[in-house]
Amino acid sequence: MKSISTYNSLLDNIGQTFTAARQRAYTAVNQQLLEAYWNIGQHIAKYELQGKEKADYGSDLYRRLTKDLTIRHGKGFSRTNIYLMRQFYEAYPIVQSLTGRLTWTHYAELLSISDPLARSFYEKQSVAENWSVRQLKRQVQSALFQRLALSKDKTGILALSAEGQAMQRPEDVVRDPYILEFLGIPENYRLSEQELENKLIDHLQTFLLELGKGFTFVGRQFRITLDNRHYRVDLVFYHRILRCFVLIDLKSGKVQHEDIGQMNMYLNYFKAEQNVEGDTEPIGIVLCTDKHEILVEYALGGISNQLFVSKYQLYFPDTEELQRQLERVMEEETVLVEKGNKDGEHLSAVNAAVEVFPKDENDEKPNIFTHSTKSKKP
Repeated sequence: MKSISTYNSLLDNIGQTFTAARQRAYTAVNQQLLEAYWNIGQHIAKYELQGKEKADYGSDLYRRLTKDLTIRHGKGFSRTNIYLMRQFYEAYPIVQSLTGRLTWTHYAELLSISDPLARSFYEKQSVAENWSVRQLKRQVQSALFQRLALSKDKTGILALSAEGQAMQRPEDVVRDPYILEFLGIPENYRLSEQELENKLIDHLQTFLLELGKGFTFVGRQFRITLDNRHYRVDLVFYHRILRCFVLIDLKSGKVQHEDIGQMNMYLNYFKAEQNVEGDTEPIGIVLCTDKHEILVEYALGGISNQLFVSKYQLYFPDTEELQRQLERVMEEETVLVEKGNKDGEHLSAVNAAVEVFPKDENDEKPNIFTHSTKSKKP
């Protein structure tokens, strides 16, 4: 028995060594390929700057390059691909910023995103969460960046773009709304809570993608017995990064105050009965089709638990509208900052004037208005 166990360990060690080496080799080859495409883009850009020929997509240059490069080097030089290489160089002017953990197909998808802030975010998240190209496309379609950014100020939006999504607080793991287009349910179909739960379990892998990094599925219909009565939490997850349970209660309609109270009870139970040493406080999410903001505000008032109410929708959001909203947020905050700076400059000027003028002897404060007509008494 011992020899079998030792042999299995040997197999595991060899397998891990081989897999790690293969992954490093793949990453190195991929890095070289990306740098080659970047250099090709640079060659085309320099050719254009020399005034040889304008390198737009419809120009004859790309047709000639496609034909001649294919004859010389074989496949991989379609007009679209060559044009993307030119865009690649423009979008990533520093070649060292490229990562071999993303494929050329990843970068081709990222180049289709016109907003640099959004593109940077999706690049960081693709690496952090090891997204496939298909998963990246889905997250872009679901407007993940805009959904997360609209809950932040300008500083938070810029940090989100530069660093990706941080997972440090309960608020960081909650989204509003959640996009469940992958369930394939018509928008106007009246879905029961049981049907919704079954659909989510059937598409658990995609639902985990929508929930975000760190979620591990624990179970469904988790039973809680209190006062000889059974209650059931629809879905239970564990968040590996925050080290806490995440409870999700599904509602097929508009959230009611009693739904929030019930989730609060579930959270109290998990804190007392399910948490072990090292676990942090559980997070509760009531997932509904609609919510009244003021009702939710009052229902959550005084609750110390990490409890959130989020909406879900069965279709992709209007990304362009969300982008316009995000741009308005950025512009409005810029205006407020500029106004604050001007007000600060004005206040500084007034303070400077106050420093210049002496005090009125009948007033402890300087009198900047009477100094020019009133002399000091001897």
